Amino acid sequence: MFAHPGDLRAAAVAARGGVRTAGRWAAGDRQGRLAAEGRRRVPEPVVKDDPGVRDGRHRRGRRRRRSDRRVSPGGGSAGVSTQERHPQLAKIEVHRLFRQFQVDRSPEIRRTLIEGHLGLVEYLARRFAGRGEPLDDLVQVATIGLVKAVDRFDPDRAVEFSTYATPTIVGELKRHFRDKGWALRVPRRLQELNLRLGSVIGKLSQELQRSPTVAEIAKAAGTTEDEILEGLDSAHAYRLISLDAPASDEGLTYHEQLGDQDSSLAALDDWISVRPLVQQLPPRERRMLYLRFFKGLTQSEIADQLGISQMHVS
Repeated sequence: MFAHPGDLRAAAVAARGGVRTAGRWAAGDRQGRLAAEGRRRVPEPVVKDDPGVRDGRHRRGRRRRRSDRRVSPGGGSAGVSTQERHPQLAKIEVHRLFRQFQVDRSPEIRRTLIEGHLGLVEYLARRFAGRGEPLDDLVQVATIGLVKAVDRFDPDRAVEFSTYATPTIVGELKRHFRDKGWALRVPRRLQELNLRLGSVIGKLSQELQRSPTVAEIAKAAGTTEDEILEGLDSAHAYRLISLDAPASDEGLTYHEQLGDQDSSLAALDDWISVRPLVQQLPPRERRMLYLRFFKGLTQSEIADQLGISQMHVS
């Protein structure tokens, strides 16, 4: 911050007289003393960045912001990042721990290896989110797969543990959806086909920029159109919906939108059977039957309309 020349003069007068002034500087203020002694701050030189350096720095900052982006457990942008919750182990450390775990099967080392790969568990669980299962449940299922991978991994294999564990964790998640994620019992063939159709339809939608037809899905999946239709229909058995759940913005439930039973349908077969016989009756008697059984009039009301006595109607 730089002082105005008038402020400097006022500060000098105040310093000599030892009294406060109406200006921004006073004799007791450090900045006032500096101004009175003639000491002024020298502004720092402004150095313009080279465009290439500035662009590179901007890109590095943008990548750093993306990498530091926080992800909440529910998938939002608030909360603590997965990496902060589950710090990853270094590859050398993982290999050393597995070597030691292979010898003594220490529970402490086993727990360290599991906790060090919980980030991989959450990453794979999020790939299966949005299919009707809570993310916390998927993380638990994926953790079971991680535990199995830790117990079965052989450090002598020429493969990293994360590469080995990923198929095991994904398989555990798929098995969960196949066996426990269906509200109704569906054949395993259709369950696996339904899971495969999700990725096939998504890929075709991106390539075609529209919803694919059944024939296009069947060709991409290497199966028949009937199989595709059957697999798509099986998706309706994945989740049950309560009849008392809201079905519209008006507050109506599914139960209230179901069709009501029409009592007149029960008499339809009878009417079809007697219709040829009714057509053989005289017009006045046909009129009586119409007023009585279709209009619901009483015998006296029918008699009044036809101008006859109630005895004739009965």
